[in-house]
Amino acid sequence: MYIVGIIPARFASTRLMGKPLAKIGGKPMIQHTYESALKSKLLSEIIIAVDDEKVFEIVKDFGANAVMTPKDIPTGSDRLAYVIESRKDAEIIVNIQGDEPFIPGRMIDEAIEPLLFDKNVEVSTLAKRITDVEELKSASIPKVVFDYNNYAMYFSRSPIPFVREGKSYSDKLKRTEIFKHIGLYVYKREALLRFTSLMPTDLEIAEKLEQLRMLENGFKIKIVVSEFESISVDTPEDLDRVRRYYQKFVKNV
Repeated sequence: MYIVGIIPARFASTRLMGKPLAKIGGKPMIQHTYESALKSKLLSEIIIAVDDEKVFEIVKDFGANAVMTPKDIPTGSDRLAYVIESRKDAEIIVNIQGDEPFIPGRMIDEAIEPLLFDKNVEVSTLAKRITDVEELKSASIPKVVFDYNNYAMYFSRSPIPFVREGKSYSDKLKRTEIFKHIGLYVYKREALLRFTSLMPTDLEIAEKLEQLRMLENGFKIKIVVSEFESISVDTPEDLDRVRRYYQKFVKNV
């Protein structure tokens, strides 16, 4: 199968303007993400979908394949759909978040594998067990619950499931497994195009989570539980944190 990884790189982030070009150890963040994605063993090709001429030129300078997309495309998924409309060879499409500069290649492959081994899986994504109270409390970290076949039942910014007998957040984590959602998606081509043709739904609008549009329209989303971690950058504070991570764990590797 021909598997295309697409990294959406939106310049005008509301919380961190120019995020793709933010420097980490002398390289733009988008280059770190691209180099991390290259470590995947299953991707046939990687494309960076940009909406800004400066980002386009920098991506070309470090040797990646850049595709210019309109600035008014509303979501990363829509940007993927725009790119693959003309790519009939793309059978599986992987949405790799541009703001996760050190995502492990094995993590990308974990998400891809269900679509290779089960013809009934159309969409997959990742989850990781929460062990930190601050992650449980944070509304910026979506949570997911899934059934015994590892299909998503619901995503929320609230802590789910609600652990009724938990006396504190730490007690809730001890009493049951609670998972955060890691926003890397893998789609069959037809599923991506079908999903992005749909209008935003009520739950999606309420929670500001576009994956709920899939659930509300009957898509089944396979959840892969990962032991790997990936740091996302949404704010200046996140950027400082990832720079410290780079200096400590990545720089001399």
